[in-house]
Amino acid sequence: MPHTAGYRGRFAPTPSGPLHFGSLVAALGSYLDARAVGGKWFLRIEDIDPPRCPPGAADTILRQLEAFGLHWDGEVSYQSLHGAAYAASLLRLEQLGLAYPCSCSRKQWRQHAIYPGWCRDGVRDVGKPVAWRLRSDLGLRPVAWHDRLFGPQSFDPETLGDVVLKRKDGLWAYQLAVVVDDAEQHITHVVRGLDLLDNTPWQRQLQEALGFAEPRYLHLPLIVSTEGQKLSKQTLAPALPEEGDAVRSLLFQALQALDQAPPRVLAGASVEAQLEWAISHWSVSRLNATPSRPWKQSE
Repeated sequence: MPHTAGYRGRFAPTPSGPLHFGSLVAALGSYLDARAVGGKWFLRIEDIDPPRCPPGAADTILRQLEAFGLHWDGEVSYQSLHGAAYAASLLRLEQLGLAYPCSCSRKQWRQHAIYPGWCRDGVRDVGKPVAWRLRSDLGLRPVAWHDRLFGPQSFDPETLGDVVLKRKDGLWAYQLAVVVDDAEQHITHVVRGLDLLDNTPWQRQLQEALGFAEPRYLHLPLIVSTEGQKLSKQTLAPALPEEGDAVRSLLFQALQALDQAPPRVLAGASVEAQLEWAISHWSVSRLNATPSRPWKQSE
């Protein structure tokens, strides 16, 4: 396999609700990519937005993963405990002139496709609450990398705007948190859904500015409903079961969604047998670089 030694991967769900089939495909792809080369696979709960994270959701996710045989290495990492590391990185970005406070509200710039950078040279409305943004016009530009499925990628981050690193309400934003956590955990390979591909330019800028290593990226096709909507809590995607025959059936369907062509005899096999086969046969080259996979839960 063409992986470097010391593979360290991760699955990092937001506990806004239980996992669904799209989550399973992402978790399974990440897990197999690590285990196929004897690598480590870590679990990070991205709970930095408490209003979106109902009590008990994180525990449900842990039970769901265990039901599907996706056992992680080490202790579960919780982003809500990492504020000091995020603060240190934000301070470093401020010192480098790459992060700035911004008083602007979305309502103020609603006529623009992206935030126009009004506070880059000083807070526009002094005395109002501020968010912290990344200067996308400085640092690494353009951002280019090679996705293991979708091939060469190149973005000018300034066309995406100055992303928020810390919100006005004091909560940390995803882009900074994920970059700091990947560095802290020495993650070498990121396997995740295609919906996060256009987040990579900001993350690469942050990695470069903070002196963090660049992981290898593999973005998986999205699982969508028969109407073409991404499976999510908002689109009422059914929650994964925590036990029963449906677990084996959905695991087999997830292997099919990942283009691994599992033999039909595996459809009724145990979770352990399916994963044993999948780990020994995992191949990124089998993945079809199409952006989405329609899926409907069997009756």
